[in-house]
Amino acid sequence: MKKVSFNEKLRNIAIIAHVDHGKTTLVDHMFRQSGMFRENQEIAERVMDNMDLERERGITIAAKNCSVKWGDVKINILDTPGHADFGGEVERALMMVNGVILLVDASEGPLPQTRFVLKKALEAKLKIIVVINKIDRKDARAKEVLNEVYDLFIDLDADEEQIEFPVLFAVGREGIAQKTLEEKKGESLKVLFDTIVQEIPAPSYDPEEPLQLLVADLDYSDYVGRLAIGKISNGMITEKDELVCINEDGKALPLKISKLQVYEGLNFRDANTVMAGDIAILAGIEDVHIGDTICNRENPKALKRIAVDEPTISMLFFINTSPLSGREGKIVQSNKIRERLHKETLSNVALKVEDSADGESFVVKGRGEFQMVILIETMRREGFELSVGRPQVIFKKKDGKTLEPIEHLFIDCDESFVGIVSEKLSKRKGRMINLVNHGTGRVRVEFTVPSRSLIGYRNEFLTDTRGTGIMNSYLQGYEEYRGDFPTRLTGSLVSDRNGTALSYSLYNLEPRGTLFTVPNDPVYEGMIVGEHNRDNDLDVNPTKGKKLSNMRASGKDESMILTPVVPMTLERAIDFIKDDELVEVTPKSIRLRKAILSSQTRHTLRGKAFQQTVNA
Repeated sequence: MKKVSFNEKLRNIAIIAHVDHGKTTLVDHMFRQSGMFRENQEIAERVMDNMDLERERGITIAAKNCSVKWGDVKINILDTPGHADFGGEVERALMMVNGVILLVDASEGPLPQTRFVLKKALEAKLKIIVVINKIDRKDARAKEVLNEVYDLFIDLDADEEQIEFPVLFAVGREGIAQKTLEEKKGESLKVLFDTIVQEIPAPSYDPEEPLQLLVADLDYSDYVGRLAIGKISNGMITEKDELVCINEDGKALPLKISKLQVYEGLNFRDANTVMAGDIAILAGIEDVHIGDTICNRENPKALKRIAVDEPTISMLFFINTSPLSGREGKIVQSNKIRERLHKETLSNVALKVEDSADGESFVVKGRGEFQMVILIETMRREGFELSVGRPQVIFKKKDGKTLEPIEHLFIDCDESFVGIVSEKLSKRKGRMINLVNHGTGRVRVEFTVPSRSLIGYRNEFLTDTRGTGIMNSYLQGYEEYRGDFPTRLTGSLVSDRNGTALSYSLYNLEPRGTLFTVPNDPVYEGMIVGEHNRDNDLDVNPTKGKKLSNMRASGKDESMILTPVVPMTLERAIDFIKDDELVEVTPKSIRLRKAILSSQTRHTLRGKAFQQTVNA
């Protein structure tokens, strides 16, 4: 019979929550109150969000590990992303823990992305502690939200043991937690720490099994090279052990570690020995991938590999072929772009990269357009220049039928906007399945809608709801293809020559549509300078200047005041483009362009397509 022992000095937990429900702020206070910082130490807010993009956007993108001490128990904490596009990060983080803190906003309640991560935690049979956060909000409705959490557990088929979860109430930004709403306001997070130690099971292991460590994360250090991170399932590891790595093909590759470390606060601490149940960081291993098992050379025994959900969208990445290529970025070569994309797949298990059939571009597959935006934004900050196409959903074939990914969409908006939102979504093949009116003037509506319908819809939705609507979704599954619909009802204003945009020509183009270009911007043939009011593309000349003569005008010229141009963001650009258009991304600029730059070639191809339609 299998023996089971427990490492009582350890607790491994993940904190899961929807975007902006206060997860990273709560972790800040856990650090402060566990004595990880000196009293006079200067601490940045949201210390776990250490990427520039995370700080700018106020979200968690990559799952990160840290640890705190409470009494003589070490608590390893994994801060997970709250966005479903980063589900791959969540899934591998949950492989290393025995319990989860589910953080829910006392006003907003459990939202779709929370549902996605919670489902993964319940499937893994993890112990869950529910924390209702932000109970100090004026619109807090903690009791109703707790009922919604119970409903969510039932909806996700939680068993009787899982639904008997402990509940705490907290104000994360003040670092306080309490057991009930009625009791006196808490003073610290002591209740939370005590609940973690009492309720979350200590990591278990079989004392008779050899060393087994599943690699769940990869990192890189400029000093010691590649880092492999994972929880030791069985056995123990020392710095001098002779180890092997069992890869995807089942081969045992010999490896030597140069340094063995564990988490202490936000940093690593050197360790001679790491016991079962703890999260170890192994340095100096070059050929290792997420999902590999590290074992002793004498007794290699593989663990089950990490399995993540399949990608649902793909995007084409090209080298930048515009006339302005190489002016703003340092890295423009295709082999460098390929190298960078493959490097991303090593640490991001939800991404897949393939070379396209023509060999001139790369197909990147992932969970959602937001995940792609983060990857492209990271690359442009590293000095890359590239072009990307419109996101395409990945269809499946089954029994001769085409299946497409379907999203469960939640809309929260004012009552007055329900009509326009429902109309737009029905045109995009969406189906309303629920409508709840809380009587507060705001309505929550649920739809099932194809994933392709949401590409490019977010900006339109914000315009329709005047910036007050909230939209969230999660992947529900695959259904039969629901039919075609128009993606964009407007055309593009396309420059027909190279040059510099001038005020005079832009002023005269304004009645034609919405401009993306400002005076003195460089333009080239095939570059999109604006959105046309009508449904067709229009070739325009944005470089035309006013003709000057030596004749005096009878009156003073009107001063030309141009409408301010909204700066182009990566999300807006990807949402805007059609299938025959690309986004040119450089460290300094985001431009839109036609895939075929020559206007003559485009017109010839359009004419041939029209002739084929007539003949058919």
